[in-house]
Amino acid sequence: MGILDSADVGHFDAEGARHVAARARAAGIGRTSAAALANVESPSAADVQAMLRTLITALEQSPVPKFEWQSVSRVFEAEQLADLLDISVSSLRRYQSGERETPDDVAARLHFVALVIGDLAGAYNEIGIRRWFQRKRTQLDGRAPAAVLGRNWDPDDPGPQRVRALAASLVTLAGA
Repeated sequence: MGILDSADVGHFDAEGARHVAARARAAGIGRTSAAALANVESPSAADVQAMLRTLITALEQSPVPKFEWQSVSRVFEAEQLADLLDISVSSLRRYQSGERETPDDVAARLHFVALVIGDLAGAYNEIGIRRWFQRKRTQLDGRAPAAVLGRNWDPDDPGPQRVRALAASLVTLAGA
């Protein structure tokens, strides 16, 4: 999502969790979790784990275009990303620069793509991620993920949910 960078992940002791929570809180997400963790001098592993679960849920439900435009644009060129989001390249550039506020429907699609990229990042590099969206998948009835998303799509629709589930399944495989 662009809220954390690679240096932020890897150390999930109490101090690392506090850092992650503070970065999320700065983006307006998980304020309660961050405050709860900050108020405990020596949180237990269970406290840290519970806070991280709550924070992950909050992050998954909270589009933050300010951060996501930059992180997603590192993977996709403007034309490719505009196609995925079903917007024009000129609109993409205005939203990306902050010249215009990102509409809620576009922010939701951008967030969805950021989450899918996050799922795929454990198994693919940036080239592989771009290609993943274009390759036909038997799990998607022989269609490519980009084709399943189609036009004027909503992340909560069944097709996009199948795309997300397929990408998320790679996290499980990568960790096996």
